[in-house]
Amino acid sequence: MLKNTLWQLLRHRIVTADIEKQIDNIPKPVGSFGYDPWGYNREGAKVWMSLFKPLYDHYFRVEAFGLENIPKQGRVLIIANHSGQLPIDGGMIGMALCTNPHGPRAPRAMIERWIPTLPFIGNALNEAGAVIGDPENCAKMLRNEEAVIVFPEGARGAGKPYKKRYQLQGFGQGFMHLAIQEKTPIIPVGVVGCEETIPSLGNLKSLAKLLGMPYFPIALPIPLPAKIILEFGEPLYFDGDIASEAHVEAQVNQVKSAIHMLIQQGLSRRKGWFK
Repeated sequence: MLKNTLWQLLRHRIVTADIEKQIDNIPKPVGSFGYDPWGYNREGAKVWMSLFKPLYDHYFRVEAFGLENIPKQGRVLIIANHSGQLPIDGGMIGMALCTNPHGPRAPRAMIERWIPTLPFIGNALNEAGAVIGDPENCAKMLRNEEAVIVFPEGARGAGKPYKKRYQLQGFGQGFMHLAIQEKTPIIPVGVVGCEETIPSLGNLKSLAKLLGMPYFPIALPIPLPAKIILEFGEPLYFDGDIASEAHVEAQVNQVKSAIHMLIQQGLSRRKGWFK
């Protein structure tokens, strides 16, 4: 009840006519009650877009390149590097897809299992399109022709210290199995700037364990207004059967290399942390 009341208040106060139109025009089927099978809700998405758009446009001053590479419809995996302690990168990629002038999409983002345990936040993120990063969930959404955002580094990337900035951590291989099995193109994405939003000096492992979190960074409590650049690469296709895990690993490394190149491309555009 409290959540619904707060959501209604936010919707009344902050959702503009432009955002109403933006979300309503995204070709995303929902049921008679306004939800899809995984909890996405247009009204919730409007509130989240209203909250994130000022951050996207003015605080982080996001520039997105290569949005024409995102298919206007049909299944696709958006595979990106992960950093910044908080899922700011996922929010900014989601905003880029929702406002894509070449064809807006309502993306789904695979999130860490501990995030839905946070009071209020988990359900609210779910309405905006976030889903627990379970392979079966992802497979079903791809069969539903969704655009799904995946960060194969997981907490290894998000929680790494600043001294390891822009060093890609180990990639899980699950996304590649899904790409092959579900015949899904991959759009690699290089995210630049989130490393500087919340630079971490280290991880308080004991406190993280106590709180049930994968990491607890030694960092500022609020994000810095670092400029964020998103580089969307051309689609990568991986057809055929899965011959061996070694073959899958080689294909994962191909995606990892593409993301590394996009990161370097994004870094070359920057003039500094904040511009």
